[in-house]
Amino acid sequence: MAAPEAGNPASPWVQRFAALIPPGPVLDLACGKGRHSRFFLAAGRMVTGIDIDLSGVADLLRHPRFEAIGADLETGAPWPLGERRFAAVIVTNYLHRPLFEPILSAVMENGLLIYETFAAGNERFGRPKNPAFLLRRGELLEVVRGRFRVLAYEDLEQQEPYPACFQRIAAVHSRD
Repeated sequence: MAAPEAGNPASPWVQRFAALIPPGPVLDLACGKGRHSRFFLAAGRMVTGIDIDLSGVADLLRHPRFEAIGADLETGAPWPLGERRFAAVIVTNYLHRPLFEPILSAVMENGLLIYETFAAGNERFGRPKNPAFLLRRGELLEVVRGRFRVLAYEDLEQQEPYPACFQRIAAVHSRD
């Protein structure tokens, strides 16, 4: 799968696990400028992108395999996707803990959750600094425990391409 554009490629973590996603649509949660939507569209996938501000994906709004949903996911309103299920749910650089349950429920059986965002310790490097937006040590592992089979997990401090603390998980929704 090719990167969506030279200046803003898909996350290496997302790219690493993309080939393991079973057939079906992909949800790009908090899609922002659509780097992951673009990546999966280039691979021929149906993609639903959801964000409070869809201006970053305005050029995709007429794409035949792209569905855009404008929604503020942090108001406490009902989950805008209802009972829909996806072959993969992609979340990067976004954390709103009340959404963990609907995010996990949106992954179809044998589908993939690919999640990566800032973790505790990142406050040393800049934003985000607020603990509400930083994963606690092992938090992603706890969130999927008993419902997903973990393929890979990282909780680390990186220096490149910029200093930051991240947690990343790739996990399969499995009854095993």
